[in-house]
Amino acid sequence: MGNPYRGEVVLTVDGVERVMRLSLGALAKLEARLGAEGVLPLIERFERGAFKADDLIALLWAGLTGAGWEGSETDLRQAEISGGAMGAARAAGLLLRLTFTLPEPADD
Repeated sequence: MGNPYRGEVVLTVDGVERVMRLSLGALAKLEARLGAEGVLPLIERFERGAFKADDLIALLWAGLTGAGWEGSETDLRQAEISGGAMGAARAAGLLLRLTFTLPEPADD
């Protein structure tokens, strides 16, 4: 299980739970890969739902490599992601949200 206080989100890839985290290096690579003019325009693209499948793969790959995964973007394109496209989009949205905000405390 990922630690939300570290901005971690779990994504199941080919049946294996993998942690994602957007380190600064991963964010920089993602900005360059997607041609974003900074982090805020990148976040806005996803918030508006104006992202493409290629953007989604790039974000997930950045999160996986930010947490130490050594697979390539091509590996991820060929992998089975739990929940399909909708599961991938949910995980990506959560990854962005936890990277830039603190998780809400659990109700006890």
